[in-house]
Amino acid sequence: MTPSRLTRCYLAVPAHRARHVQNAAASAADAVFLDLEDAVPPGEKAAALTAAAAALTTHDWGQKTVAVRLNAIDSPTIQKEIACLGGIKRLDAFMIPKAEAVADVAKIGRWITGAAATRDSPAGMELLIETARGLINVEALAGADPLVSALHLGVGDLAASIGARSAEIGASPSGYKHVGNAADGHRQTPLDLFAYPMMRLLLAARAFGLRAIDGPCGAYRDTIATAATATKAAAMGFDGKQVIHPDQIEATRNAFIPTDAELAYAERVIAAMEEAERSGQAAVTVDGKMVDYANIRMIRRLMSFKAQA
Repeated sequence: MTPSRLTRCYLAVPAHRARHVQNAAASAADAVFLDLEDAVPPGEKAAALTAAAAALTTHDWGQKTVAVRLNAIDSPTIQKEIACLGGIKRLDAFMIPKAEAVADVAKIGRWITGAAATRDSPAGMELLIETARGLINVEALAGADPLVSALHLGVGDLAASIGARSAEIGASPSGYKHVGNAADGHRQTPLDLFAYPMMRLLLAARAFGLRAIDGPCGAYRDTIATAATATKAAAMGFDGKQVIHPDQIEATRNAFIPTDAELAYAERVIAAMEEAERSGQAAVTVDGKMVDYANIRMIRRLMSFKAQA
């Protein structure tokens, strides 16, 4: 699947922090979501909604995807938030936290459609899968409503939901490792807590033609962890990754942009396949490896991430 829009790096910013929002609009992130939920204290919720509406209509967001993360599905303010923002043309999507039930997503879809006003089409929905129930239902949620355009993995809340003993958002617990037998000296191998939820979310997204966005690396000052987790998500096939600090933008975007070596290989494969087609063949050897049309599809997707780099 080739991404319908570039969201390699998805920056989170509290909607009530005006300077942070302005900096986010001017940043190199491909996408930004203005947060009304967890990053906003209860006493600032009303101000955050007003600020989000103002930011959407006054800031120059360039080519960015711009979303707003709503408060919880059972929040008494969620319908008001949708009514306030749903008609603003610059809003690309609402992000729905802790999506768990198809009926809830369908209901929110109706609210968004009703709030579209003079827009050509309603804002989309991007679902945050961040609980055990949400992950178990992810396939049904992916197909719950035509407005759903992306799935995000909420790594922090998911870890809390399953009771994982992790001290950092997006990091595996230090005790989660395989310990070998006595003969090999009880060699320890760290394990990845998020391998299964990432793959399950990715498969659901691909099955329904949606973008898949990985959750953030909480250790935003750790450049190695930031780059490594982004590289993992890109290698798996994700379309992007959330970041919680501007310092993470460059490393995260770079993880999704193909390297010069990858681009050079892609060009050799494409040239070789074009030559093979002229000879009536559907497969050819490049650099000692067989390539066919499946390779071409993978390469074209990879090259799509280079655009607007």
